[in-house]
Amino acid sequence: MTTAYPTIEELKSQAKRLRQAMEARGTAISHSAALELVAQQHGVRDWNTLSALATRPNEEPIAAICVGSLVRGRYLSQPFTGKILALSAHGGGRHKITIHFDEPVDVVTFESFSAFRQRINAQIDGNGVSPRKTSNGVPHLVLDI
Repeated sequence: MTTAYPTIEELKSQAKRLRQAMEARGTAISHSAALELVAQQHGVRDWNTLSALATRPNEEPIAAICVGSLVRGRYLSQPFTGKILALSAHGGGRHKITIHFDEPVDVVTFESFSAFRQRINAQIDGNGVSPRKTSNGVPHLVLDI
């Protein structure tokens, strides 16, 4: 799920309107405080993060996540939610990622036994898809980003 952000000019305009509306209601805030509030409204931690995302609209979806981000997707065809513990560029448009799953994922498809994993290391491309595949051609890891 890729998020399209407004332009920097539109975001600053939103902050200006917010500041004017707050002042009209008797609560004056600074322009920087209004920018921070606009960032929170867009679901990011601060203005610097939002402005960076807004200036790179054509970046690969992986650019929208960082260490500490909550993610979801499929690992060995099993759905998961988790937190990114490590993320680094690996060259050739690939990235190394470490994810800690909220709940352990059973990585075995046989009915006779199970093997659960809660933390994985993987390689992904800019779209959050692992280049490694299972024997039936399904990528090991697919992030919903």
